[in-house]
Amino acid sequence: MIVAETNRLLISKFTLKDAPFFLELVNSPNWIKYIGDRQTKTIKEAEERIKTGHLRSYKTHGFGFYKLLLKAENNKPIGTCGLIKRDTLEYVDVGFAMLPNYESLGLAHEASIKIIKLAKNVFKLDKIIAITTSDNDSSIKLLKKLGLTYEKKVTPFEDEEDLILFGKTL
Repeated sequence: MIVAETNRLLISKFTLKDAPFFLELVNSPNWIKYIGDRQTKTIKEAEERIKTGHLRSYKTHGFGFYKLLLKAENNKPIGTCGLIKRDTLEYVDVGFAMLPNYESLGLAHEASIKIIKLAKNVFKLDKIIAITTSDNDSSIKLLKKLGLTYEKKVTPFEDEEDLILFGKTL
């Protein structure tokens, strides 16, 4: 189901049929380096992650992470962008990830602008945040370009890694 569109992208809800793409995405080098190895190694595990993550979030919150389809390549899935409400953080988190061949082309920026508009206008959020590792220069640059500003260091997950949190009032 298409939820939004940009000049170059269709933004669509994930389905279980997206498991092969999701498996490729979560095992791409920058996902593993900056987001972490989620030990998703089979199609079945990818389906389970989609069920317990994306599909549950759509049902519970009305939003979640969406797949990004590149119009110029016959709507090929090339990344993800969306919103997540984490139990360990006060506000809804915006995030994004792209397959390696589609990084640094402005696609995550294009998708994020649309997702932030949805956060404000459709989901009626008054603030969004984003978290990233301190060495993820590309994400930090993009978050700043989107108007998010550094707020503080946080340790939201059990791995005890310090992350930096950016925020934006909508």
